[in-house]
Amino acid sequence: MVKATQKPDFLHERRAIAAGTCPVAGVDEVGRGPFAGPVTAAAVILDPDNIPPGLADSKKLSAAQRAHLFDIIKASSATAVAHASVAEIDRLNILNASLLAMRRALARLSPAPGLALIDGNRLPERLPYPSQAIVKGDQRVASIAAASIIAKVCRDRLMQDLARQFPGYGWEKNAGYGTKQHIAALKSLGVTPHHRRSFKPIHNILYQEK
Repeated sequence: MVKATQKPDFLHERRAIAAGTCPVAGVDEVGRGPFAGPVTAAAVILDPDNIPPGLADSKKLSAAQRAHLFDIIKASSATAVAHASVAEIDRLNILNASLLAMRRALARLSPAPGLALIDGNRLPERLPYPSQAIVKGDQRVASIAAASIIAKVCRDRLMQDLARQFPGYGWEKNAGYGTKQHIAALKSLGVTPHHRRSFKPIHNILYQEK
């Protein structure tokens, strides 16, 4: 069980490096729950000699803290980001789309990792190197916490861009989640191409329209 006060550490990575398995990448995704937008994953290889201070699960940090750490991680680490689109979410389901985004992020990472530490209890298929699923990894493992920050900031910025193209839904603040403003806008403005039609609230609106 993860204690509320526990901070992510670099122990998992150091054990792997000591055993000759390196580099070690942490992987996390954000955006499973929103009504709109892609699901986004990041993969991060931290420099063992330059671990950014203050790493934590992105959900436990303020937007300003995430932005600050984002710049530090990008400057000191190898990072890669990838998405699975709304169409892929609707076709594959959100879990499989999340795993696809993770696999894509790892494929873009340079150098290629010797081990991937994945947040959660499921692993992407067909990875060409060993991988380990770690439940609540973003609270326990420094590399995964760093990946959660990179993924969160990238996805939030993407949703802010989409908010300028589709004003009224509040995506610049809610990142596509089903807030009261978002639900009210769906009823008054309708469904956009960036809404996940396989999600029940969106499906119900479309069905009622028909």
